[in-house]
Amino acid sequence: MSTHPIAPLDGAIEPETSPCEIIVVPRRVGARAGTHEERPRVAGKFLFVGGQKLYVRGVTYGAFRPDEKGNEYHDLKQIECDFAQMASVGINTVRIPHTTPPRALLDAALRHGLRVMVGLSAEQYVGFLIDRKGAPDIAALIRARVRGCAGHPALLCYALGNEIPASLVRWLGPRRIARYLERLYRIVKEEDPDGLVTYVNYPTTEYLELPFLDLLCFNVYLESH
Repeated sequence: MSTHPIAPLDGAIEPETSPCEIIVVPRRVGARAGTHEERPRVAGKFLFVGGQKLYVRGVTYGAFRPDEKGNEYHDLKQIECDFAQMASVGINTVRIPHTTPPRALLDAALRHGLRVMVGLSAEQYVGFLIDRKGAPDIAALIRARVRGCAGHPALLCYALGNEIPASLVRWLGPRRIARYLERLYRIVKEEDPDGLVTYVNYPTTEYLELPFLDLLCFNVYLESH
């Protein structure tokens, strides 16, 4: 997926001057990949919605500067504008990388025929495997985040986390990291049994063995041009 967000919500574009003041008719991507009433599923090496293959054409959306209450996705008017522009150029998926999105964002995605990859931020808590002092109830946090999105028709999948640092993986050992991620995977499945679950890995820790995941996901970067 692209690492370049579209139309940041950092105040650079005010809603009053947004080019999306015009009315944009949402394009229903689901017309070629089942409907949003049917949840994505894995069959072999492909994603399907209904009886049709779903080819992900996605971008990353965020991270953005939060408002005074800590809400990253707070400008719903701007989100509607951004999603309309995405749908108009053939994008069908948005990845929310580090913050579990509000239900209103999922509703907006549905209106524009988009599916959402929801991040659960497991990488933020992996350090507590070393030092449990002051550790939050990670299971409860993950459950609460999943419950906020569970069953939504715009949901593509959950990403347990993103790029746990290679230094931590080496220090703790890949098996311990795998057990940590599998425990979170089971929690997600308890809350949303039909939801697809992945982990966003990267080449530095490609040796992690995570056979329990529903699909593989890697961040891949060009080292040279």
